[in-house]
Order: sequence, then C-alpha cells, then structure tokens
Amino acid sequence: MAKKKLTYVEAMAEVDTILARLRSGELGVDELSSAVARASELIAECRKMLLRAEEDVERLINPEA
Repeated sequence: MAKKKLTYVEAMAEVDTILARLRSGELGVDELSSAVARASELIAECRKMLLRAEEDVERLINPEA
C-alpha cells in the first residue's frame, strides 16, 4: 500500500512535533535516530515542494524563459 503524500503544511507540522519531542527530552535513545531520520526526510521533501512552487511561479511570471 502506498503512503499518503503529505502536504507541505502536514510535513512541517510533523517536523515541529519531532522537534518539540527532541527539545522536551521525550525521545529516548532508541527513538532518537529514527526521529532524526524522519525529520530529515520531511525537510528534504519540503525543500522539493518549495522548489517546484518557485519554478511554477517563475513560469507564470516569465513564460518565455
């Protein structure tokens, strides 16, 4: 079964949740590595979404380019 594609807002909310858990000390050593890996994946995906949005806006503003 395919994973549901997260929106930018959903992905950033998950990153915020992970950061809050890190800051609070809620994450144990066993969870730490997987939480950091998940946050890295989410941030990379958000960067891709922002790049696509930037490219779309650029094409709208400057269609001849």
